[in-house]
Amino acid sequence: MATISLCMIVRDEEAVLGRCLESVKDAVDEIIIVDTGSTDRTKEIAEQYTSQLFTFQWVDNFAAARNFTFSKARMDYQMWLDADDVLMPEDAAALRTLKEELKADVVMMPYQVAFDSDGHPTMSYYRERLFKREKGFQWAGAVHETITPSGEIRYVDIAVQHRKLHINDPDRNLRILEKQKRSGKLFSARDMYYYARELYYHERYNDAAKAFTDFLTMPDGWVEDKIGACLQMAKCCEMLGKPDAAMLSLCQSFAYGRPRAEICCEMGRLLMEREKYEEAIFWYKTAADVPLSEGQGGFSEPDSHDYIPFIQLCVCYDRIGNHQTARAYNDKAGRIKPKNAAYLANRRYFQELETGN
Repeated sequence: MATISLCMIVRDEEAVLGRCLESVKDAVDEIIIVDTGSTDRTKEIAEQYTSQLFTFQWVDNFAAARNFTFSKARMDYQMWLDADDVLMPEDAAALRTLKEELKADVVMMPYQVAFDSDGHPTMSYYRERLFKREKGFQWAGAVHETITPSGEIRYVDIAVQHRKLHINDPDRNLRILEKQKRSGKLFSARDMYYYARELYYHERYNDAAKAFTDFLTMPDGWVEDKIGACLQMAKCCEMLGKPDAAMLSLCQSFAYGRPRAEICCEMGRLLMEREKYEEAIFWYKTAADVPLSEGQGGFSEPDSHDYIPFIQLCVCYDRIGNHQTARAYNDKAGRIKPKNAAYLANRRYFQELETGN
């Protein structure tokens, strides 16, 4: 049976650390926690779960801190989590079962990062999660750090949920990246992509659009990041009052692969806002036809494959006077999310149409 070292970096995580460690403690064989400067009860909580608590001098580099945690591991595999991550009981049990026959060099696991009101994941993507220690994998990247998978790579359905309660320092990542930029560091394609995203999150839409454009000219960018860049550059253009440019950016994504459901839904939304309902219907139907497995490895919003297009097709068909088809699509949406407020409001609307009230 394979053994696992859980390797974590933490800072001021007293609100969530216990929740994380409680969810995973029975699935791993040792817990290594590296504190980078906590001033709250984080260390006290960590000591309840491990004697392997270390301090690391923070140097504005997440990869350096994670590599330090990996250097302390002694088990067959190294696993990383953030303090606001959790494993559901069924996923922790599946991880214990996986250890019985684990041989791969890298294990990719779904990372669920957004949820609806019922707790169902609305956005997820695969992350490299387990690494064979003897292979000597190393993290790279000051922020949004990563390890490039190599060797035998295995995908499993054991999910990690990112259940963030609050953001400790919302400016941290942008501050680190801009510090590197001022120092003359040449950004990799991945650095440029995440720099553009941080600019977008900080509502610096002109700067973000330029950075996304620069990223798209870099030949070594990951194709899924390029599709994501087109989507987010479209949002920048929309915020800048340039709807035509937003549509062109979405269309540019087709140069990198088959249409993604998320892209099609955005095109439908932009057209709906212009009251171009027939055109919007085309794109929402296209979104619903895209297989959920399309673009595996990149960001995935399951709702873009069914619930969103169905509920929006309901609206579009209603606006053009085809109430029967509109109701049929609302029923489809309801089979997916029977407690959703939009579906229930639409159902009441159609019932009133029937009764004339």
